[in-house]
Amino acid sequence: MGEQSFIQNGHRHRGPFLESVASGLARAMHHALDAESVEARGGFLQGLDPRFKLVALLILIIAVLLVSSLAALAALFLLASCLALSSHVTLTRLLKQVWLGVLLFTGVIALPALVLVPGDPVLELPLVHWTVTYQGLRSAAFLIGRAETTSTFALLLILTTPWPHVLKALRAIRVPVVAVAMLGMTYRYIFVLMQTAVHMFEGRRARVVGPTTSAEHRRMIAAGAGVLLIKTLHLSGEVYLAMLSRGYRGEVCLLDDFRAKPRDWVVLLAAFAVPVLIMWVQR
Repeated sequence: MGEQSFIQNGHRHRGPFLESVASGLARAMHHALDAESVEARGGFLQGLDPRFKLVALLILIIAVLLVSSLAALAALFLLASCLALSSHVTLTRLLKQVWLGVLLFTGVIALPALVLVPGDPVLELPLVHWTVTYQGLRSAAFLIGRAETTSTFALLLILTTPWPHVLKALRAIRVPVVAVAMLGMTYRYIFVLMQTAVHMFEGRRARVVGPTTSAEHRRMIAAGAGVLLIKTLHLSGEVYLAMLSRGYRGEVCLLDDFRAKPRDWVVLLAAFAVPVLIMWVQR
């Protein structure tokens, strides 16, 4: 059974522990597969050659790291948002998938900079009498802004490009075949592991005839994790042998051939112009 059909067959449960775990795993799979639907929508980034798109977005990420002005950083963040909207990726989706998580994680890291970086005082925190400096605010803003912008560019690549095309594009720019193969297998085995785990929880739930205690739940989780690892090791060996018997040698082979169009070159040149312009302005 494929991932899409498995999820659509109603494997969502509410209530007791086993049902909630199975439901959480199924929702995670549904969320990942829903992201793949963005690739099929006609949009600006979807229409670009994956090789040019990959290089262009990498250049824009480098440009984010080069900026030394908050105004330029804000402009790049606005550019990322405009690319998302032109590719039918809503800002609500970016907010849920990237912006909130990055803000919380990076904010915790950047928070001490407000009082640890010496400089011109801006305000004094009550009770603790810590002084917030202008340089500290600027450093925290740069850290959060760069993390948000680079994460947005990276997510746009994943959302607007089929995963096999991303892997083939990585090989086109000479990323080692071992690294590409590891990325491809990791992505695939995430789904295999989650689907196997859901099947195990479903089988356990079907065999439970009465209430169970918290201790029994913990023992079941520990035993299930061990069985899942054993199954994964066995399955990975079988899959690898099957791939070798079918001629797999590490390269990503697709029926789709990449063909560059004039607008791909225009987009690539425009992306190159961004860091060049930034370095010329900041010299």
